[in-house]
Amino acid sequence: MTWHAHARCFGLGRAAYLFWHAPVGALKTSIAAGGPIEQWRDRAARAKMRAAAACLAPQRLPPAAPAWPEIHFLTGEKFWDQTALCLYTLQAHASCSLRTILHDDGSASDDIVARLGRVFPYARWRRPAEAAALLDRHLDAARHPALRERWRVYPNIRKLTDVHLGARGWKLVLDSDMLFFRRPYFLLDWLRAPDRPLHATDVKDSYGYPPALLESLAGAPLPARLNVGICGLRSEDLDWDRLEIWCRRLQEAAGTSYYLEQALVAMLCAGRPCAVAPADDYRVMPTETECRDPQAVLHHYVAGSKRGYYRHAWKLALARSVGQAL
Repeated sequence: MTWHAHARCFGLGRAAYLFWHAPVGALKTSIAAGGPIEQWRDRAARAKMRAAAACLAPQRLPPAAPAWPEIHFLTGEKFWDQTALCLYTLQAHASCSLRTILHDDGSASDDIVARLGRVFPYARWRRPAEAAALLDRHLDAARHPALRERWRVYPNIRKLTDVHLGARGWKLVLDSDMLFFRRPYFLLDWLRAPDRPLHATDVKDSYGYPPALLESLAGAPLPARLNVGICGLRSEDLDWDRLEIWCRRLQEAAGTSYYLEQALVAMLCAGRPCAVAPADDYRVMPTETECRDPQAVLHHYVAGSKRGYYRHAWKLALARSVGQAL
């Protein structure tokens, strides 16, 4: 095919996306969300949540025990407010300041760094240059090309690489789109004495790849419904050569997937005893009713639960954290 033919194909494909696929996709999304008015209400509620996060008072609590694992978040421009609310509500109910590392996904401005630093004075940032240097020291480009390529284009892999490369000991990685409503006894017990991997329970298996393929690579049965919104691992247990092979073979057999990180953690936990957060208390995708009147310890707002998160749950979580209604 000539260069001009390629250009024509590219132009037609681009036009088809702009004038057909994108509008049709937007229409389907709008219908699923209840129409443009409901979408506008969601956006307005989301803006109020972000404004509230920007006004959080500095959280000065006694430090957690030095032996407790570090808490890690991947965050940036899109998620800093969610990170702030998650960490704020966790520490409020834990009654202590946790050793927290905030990983810049490449979009965190100096203003965001300063804003979160004001609320959480003991948190430390890991900026992109530091993460890249860590990668160069511990993940050879010639030996680990698949992992290096995923690091460049798939931010979620950084919740493994940037947290665990060259490190020792247990680490707890939390997703930002979560809120705490009560004291998380199960989670605190694990932090006091971690002895096995920790994960949450999803509403279904969401690994992005055929289970038979994953189990054949892992060499053991996968845990059911593993969710990495709460993910405790020991850094020494991550075999980067093995993870490279898994990553490469998954892509060769079935392409890329948004759920790659979750699939890799499920494979790391395959056949191993794990601490599994009770699903009723650590709830993934809470219902609208639960968002309006939280009974669980924690909510993880995936998929269709965002509306309840934006419109109701964050207000209730902050009210329970600071002791006053919003």
